Parts: sequence; C-alpha cells; structure tokens
Amino acid sequence: MSTRIVDAWMQHPSPGFLRHRMFDSLRRWSKGALPEDDPSPEWTVGCMDAAGVDVGMLCAWWGPAGPLITNDEVAALVERWPRRFVGVASVDLSRPVEAVRELRRCVRDLGFKALRVVPWLWDLPPDDRRYYPLYTECVELGIPFCTQVGHTGPLCPSEPGRPIPYLDRVALDFPELVIVGGHVGYPWTAEIISLATKYPGVHIDTSAYRATRYPAELVEYMRGHGRRKVLFGSNHPAWPAGECLSGLDALGLDAATSELFLHGNADRVFGLEIQGG
Repeated sequence: MSTRIVDAWMQHPSPGFLRHRMFDSLRRWSKGALPEDDPSPEWTVGCMDAAGVDVGMLCAWWGPAGPLITNDEVAALVERWPRRFVGVASVDLSRPVEAVRELRRCVRDLGFKALRVVPWLWDLPPDDRRYYPLYTECVELGIPFCTQVGHTGPLCPSEPGRPIPYLDRVALDFPELVIVGGHVGYPWTAEIISLATKYPGVHIDTSAYRATRYPAELVEYMRGHGRRKVLFGSNHPAWPAGECLSGLDALGLDAATSELFLHGNADRVFGLEIQGG
C-alpha cells in the first residue's frame, strides 16, 4: 500500500510468551502459522516491512502472575527502532498505587504513548475499582486507555470484554478519558459501535480480524459517521498485519476514510509525530 500504516495493537513476544497454555486455542486456529520458537526482533520488523506497516504500537503484557512482556523489554525495542515502534505500557492491576507509579515512569521516562490492560487476563471488567486510579492518571498524562472488547480468543472468560455495561460506565465516569477498544467487540460489535457513537473519546481498533471478516455493521460504521473512530490493528504475531490487511480494498472505503483508518486516527489518538521508514 502507498499510504502510511500504523498498527494499533501488536506485540513482540518475550521468551515463552506464545507457549503459554492460555494460547492453545490460538495455536489451533492459526494452523501452524504461530511461531513455535521465540522469534527475533528482526523477524517482527521484517513482518512489518512485508505488510507495509510503518509504525507499530508495541504492547507490554501484565497479568495476575506478573509481567508476560515487561515494559522495559518494550522500551529496549523502541530504543533500537525508534521510528518503527511506539511503547504501550501495561501494569499490575492488583497493586493500584504501584501501577500508577509504573505508568508515570513509562510515559515520562520511557516515552510510552498509551496504557493497555486486557480484562480477560485479570477476569475483571474495566469498571472494576482497581482500574480507576489508572484512568485518572491516563487523563492527567494525556494518553489513551487501550483494552480488549468482545469474546476472548485465549482460554479465559469472555464476560469482562462486554462493552455494555462495563465500558459504558467507564466512559460515563471519565468523560475526558480516551478509550480504544480492540478486537472489534464481536459478538457485541453493535455495543462498542453504540459507545463510540455516544462518547467522543471512545474508539475501536480492528486487531485480531482480517478485513474480510469485519462485521457488516462495523464496515457500515466506517463508511459513514464512524470514519474518525476506527483504527487499524493486527495483534501480531497471532494475526500478522499482512493477513489482516488482505481484502481491505473490497470494503469500498473512499480514499480519505482509508487514510484515517490506516494512520490518521491513530496519529490523533496516540499523539504520534509523523515517523516511519
């Protein structure tokens, strides 16, 4: 593609990350496409090059058992490829005060541009009280809160990913908070679209879905009044960006909407400087 592309959700797996048993379902669905060994950072950059992705929002992961991909591991890759990666922090939800301090460190010292918490990993919906200090800090730091909406692909409960009532309450309580709900919200896509329509700060990213599998109501939303609310994402390495972009032309997006989807909305939401190459 000739246009610049920002991938709103990707990760470079730490050693052993992909072999965790909760990802058994992803290995089954990928039919051997998920790396069996620990891939090198160069492999991840090569995948971006092959797909035409200029910038990746590179995520840390933290769950109840501790970090799966640490913030410092992400920071090391951002330092090595500063024009290709932007850091997305993750923190220990069970220790809110320490979590706020770690988020401040990531943004102020490491230059990260967002926070991501995956609700199914904690089995806690985003309106749980343990998130709330982090939402306040995101507003103060001027960064978005990124999360997952919809059913859970890994072997964990899906209920925390339901947009209504959980994310609805968050958007009501924090009108200044910018929220990005990843994975399109299926089977509750209409719910996340309704929240993105209702609240100026709520957005959607398309990670974990090929363009050919976007729900029809999402495509209609992208073509119409939601053109500034939807961001491209892949969820690399589980879903490579090249595969996720396949069939995008068939959606019938006009040139301006495609530009917004592939980079313009991400540039605005994450406060990105024009970078890449």
